[in-house]
Amino acid sequence: MELRQIQYFIEVAKREHVTEAAVALHVAQSAVSRQIVNLEQELGVDLFIREGRNVKLTPIGSMFLEHIQQAMTVIDNAKREIEECLDPNKGTIRIGFPSSLASYTLPTAISAFRNLYPSVNFLLKQGSYHYLIDAVKKGDINMALLGPLPKDEKRIKGDILFLEHIVALLPNSHPLADRPALELAQLRNESFILFPEGYVLREIVVNACQQLGFYPKVSFEGDDIDAIKGLVAAGLGVTLIPEITLVDSIPRSTVKVPVIEPRVTRTVGVIIPTERQLLPTEKLFHQFLKDFFTVLDQFHK
Repeated sequence: MELRQIQYFIEVAKREHVTEAAVALHVAQSAVSRQIVNLEQELGVDLFIREGRNVKLTPIGSMFLEHIQQAMTVIDNAKREIEECLDPNKGTIRIGFPSSLASYTLPTAISAFRNLYPSVNFLLKQGSYHYLIDAVKKGDINMALLGPLPKDEKRIKGDILFLEHIVALLPNSHPLADRPALELAQLRNESFILFPEGYVLREIVVNACQQLGFYPKVSFEGDDIDAIKGLVAAGLGVTLIPEITLVDSIPRSTVKVPVIEPRVTRTVGVIIPTERQLLPTEKLFHQFLKDFFTVLDQFHK
């Protein structure tokens, strides 16, 4: 089994089309077809169901794809580790993050890190909470910032970087907009703007409301923090969001009000895999994150 055969197989499986795979690989279509046939003959099984130039993985082909992608990740990491061992100050860090940490938390940390290691590269992957956990488990990335830090998840471990408050964002015309703080129960009859079902920030808000005996009336949903802010600015409802998402600026026509009863918080941390070692440059950044936010927390106190 040759590395070239594996690369051709993965590309065909991804595109489900031999000619398109050949174009992406910059080789002749006949070369791709020949290598796939050779691979199937070596394994003694059909990996694809063929329909002209279109193909579809067989059940055995799907199983083989899953394992071979894991093997390619190991090979790619080995090559990167060798390169980074020669000079970890010039490696690449693959890290995931949710939209709530995109505007301030991650950019601030990366900027400070690159002041120390200007030649390090970053490949950033934004995604939902559960997507990022799965991505770290599968090896698509080796690190992700998350809030809250997950508990009792197999194959990953995490470190809390800081604790942040969830605050209310209200239209500036709202009757409670001039209050120095508010109780969550005062929003019992309000129209809420939240993330869709399945998003952890929605779960945090819903759980806090349910502890007070009511379920928030969700009138609108937004897929990211900026969309939610915009809907509040348009006067369509209220929301609860992490305070850190408002550090740089509060959207026009809105007011930030602390919630003091109950205080709604979330942990923010970094997760890494338990079954794989971080690459040298990733180890540098992982330790930097823990040190950086420890110092930042002491400064704020």
